[in-house]
Amino acid sequence: MSGLFTIPIGGMKEGYQSFDFEIGNEFFELFEGSEISEGVLKACVNADKRSSHIDLAILIDGAVKISCDRCLGIFSLPVHCENRLMVQFGKPDDENDPDIITIPADEHELDLCHYFYEYILLALPIKRLHPDDENGNSTCDPEMISRLKEHMIRDDIGTDPRWDGLKKIMNN
Repeated sequence: MSGLFTIPIGGMKEGYQSFDFEIGNEFFELFEGSEISEGVLKACVNADKRSSHIDLAILIDGAVKISCDRCLGIFSLPVHCENRLMVQFGKPDDENDPDIITIPADEHELDLCHYFYEYILLALPIKRLHPDDENGNSTCDPEMISRLKEHMIRDDIGTDPRWDGLKKIMNN
């Protein structure tokens, strides 16, 4: 399956070439334990081949289904990212820059599957919440939110007097 996300680098002529890829649910099944199980995305790879390297501009656009951090409901999250990857030819050595990879000169294909996956994950926001509606109200599951409120600690109960002495020390 990952062979579907390769570009032919052996025999590639110098200059610009473009490659398009469709990323669907089968793609995310390749990654065990992935927090994303569904998605519809397009990846466009613009390759600029030169004598010593290939400069790849990778644009990924679409949406993935992901779990909301607040209510745990699944929702569609738009994904848009642009990344660059430089492919050098030679003997692979210690690679300190994740945006530069070195591959043997006799390599004929470059599998971009892992890079696509990483770029999609990095494009996701840290806090993943259902988007608000047009009135600014949360679209989270109301039943789950009411259950969460039942278990929240209320501030109006008061504080434990044993901690009051420590609070005074912190405030000084």
